Amino acid sequence: MQPVTTTDHVSANYRYIAAYNEVNARIGQRQHALSLYITLIVGLIAALVASKQIEESNTLLIEWLVYGFSIASVCLVLLNYKYEQTLTNLRQYLAELERLNNTSLELPSYNTETRWTVNANKARRFHDFACAVLVGACNVIALGVFYKVYPEQFKPSSCVIWVTSIVAIGSVAALLSMTRFSHKPKWKKI
Repeated sequence: MQPVTTTDHVSANYRYIAAYNEVNARIGQRQHALSLYITLIVGLIAALVASKQIEESNTLLIEWLVYGFSIASVCLVLLNYKYEQTLTNLRQYLAELERLNNTSLELPSYNTETRWTVNANKARRFHDFACAVLVGACNVIALGVFYKVYPEQFKPSSCVIWVTSIVAIGSVAALLSMTRFSHKPKWKKI
């Protein structure tokens, strides 16, 4: 039995493993957010098409359904931002652990060396591209379906068209600029 004065510290190895497991969980959650976005979009398109069958005159404002595409796009951007910030924070923590006792001078360090993080960020950039393409394409498809199913309500001067278009462009721009929040090592290996 240990003396009462001894404090129990969790070793750096266990902390590193726990933090890396959290990184993997957040990457998985980011992928799930993309799946959720696609599911919402498919559901909204199905509701848009199906609503034509049940519409009674002046009882259903279909424009409110079209706003759902903008809301889904903004939510995807916010979730991607959240996950990017969380991943960056965790990778900075991992970098600190990799530098304990100057071990990064003797061993390769994934989170502290630029050569590893730059390539990892380049690879992760494809997720941002995929999200941006999906948001742009899904909003164009949504407006196309709206035009095809409800041509009498599709007016270029309509607020719903402008809001959906502006939010889609803003969401695509935000997703493409997400890399500036990626982890960048503060130290260089000497």
